[in-house]
Amino acid sequence: MRHTLTIDGRTLSYLDFGGPGRPLLALHGGMSEGLAFAGLADALGGAWRVIAPDQRGHGDSDRAADYGRAGYLSDAVALLDHLGLDAPVAVLGYSLGGFNAYHLAAAHPERVSALVDVDATVEIDPDTAGGLFGFLKDMRYTAPTREELLAAAGPVGSQFVEQALRPLPDGGWRLPFHPQDMIDSAEACRGDHWDAWLGSSCPALLIHGTRSQTLPQKTADAMVARRPRTSYAAVDGDHFLPFTHPAEFHEAVRAFLADL
Repeated sequence: MRHTLTIDGRTLSYLDFGGPGRPLLALHGGMSEGLAFAGLADALGGAWRVIAPDQRGHGDSDRAADYGRAGYLSDAVALLDHLGLDAPVAVLGYSLGGFNAYHLAAAHPERVSALVDVDATVEIDPDTAGGLFGFLKDMRYTAPTREELLAAAGPVGSQFVEQALRPLPDGGWRLPFHPQDMIDSAEACRGDHWDAWLGSSCPALLIHGTRSQTLPQKTADAMVARRPRTSYAAVDGDHFLPFTHPAEFHEAVRAFLADL
C-alpha cells in the first residue's frame, strides 16, 4: 500500500488504500502524514479509493528546498500523473492540506472534480514564535534513542510525534518532519488567500470545528456565502477535529461524497 515516486531527485512517499472506488486525493495537515487518513479510508469503504501522500518534508517523503505553494501543488500534480489519473478527482485536505487543496483546485481546475476543506482558513497569520508552532524551536530532528528525541520534543511536541518516529538507517531516530521545515511551511502560508478559495467552481464542502483556533466562525460563514456550490458541516470541536472527532469528520465527508 505504500509506494514512492521520484520528483527532481526527491522521493515522495504515498499510501494508496486501493479498492474499486473513485479516487480521492487526501492531503494531511502540517506535522502529520498520509497515514492520518487510514480511518477515513476504512469509513468510506469500497466507494472511494483514498490516495494519501506524505507531503514534502513530512513522514517518509524527503525534505525539500522550498515549502511554497508552487512546490506543494507540483507534487500533487506529479502524483496524479504518476497514477495515470487524468480525469478530475475529488480532493480533500485538512489544515495545511486543505490550504493546498483549494489552491490546487484554483490553479488546476481540470484536475479537481470536488473539494473538501477541513478547517483550513483563507486569512493566515501564523504565530510561528508561539501558539501552535512555538514548541518547534526546541525540538531536535535526530537523537540516538527514542527517549531522547521525545524528551527534547516536550509534552506538546511529543503529541505530534510519539507514534510516528522514524528509525535511521545507521542507528538512532528522527522526527517525521524537520522542525525548521514546519516553521518555513507555515510562514509560506501567510497572507490573504480569498482569490484562491474563490478561484474554483467545483462542488465544495467546508468542514469546520466550531471552536477552531484557526478558522473563526465569521470567516467560515463568509467562505461558504461567497463561494458558489459550497456546503457547510459544523463539528463541535477545535481545529484538530479529524483526530478528536473522527466519527463526525468521517460522516461529513461520506455524506458529501455520496451526493457527487
